[in-house]
Amino acid sequence: MPYRTNVDLPAAIREHLPTHAQDIFRNAYNNAWKHYQFEGDRREEIAHRVAWAAVKKKYRKMEGHWLAKDKV
Repeated sequence: MPYRTNVDLPAAIREHLPTHAQDIFRNAYNNAWKHYQFEGDRREEIAHRVAWAAVKKKYRKMEGHWLAKDKV
């Protein structure tokens, strides 16, 4: 189901991603949720994969922390 705010994101995402990365994840997830509405049981999995791919375009995990690629 779509996330209205970053507070609604799963704890693992809120606790590990910076706020901007959470915004990217939430927006990508919500767009994928709408786009893949006819995928049935796979809809949530697809939306999560799309969201993580969007985050990984802008952020990189280094030494356990997610950092913006333009700052690395």
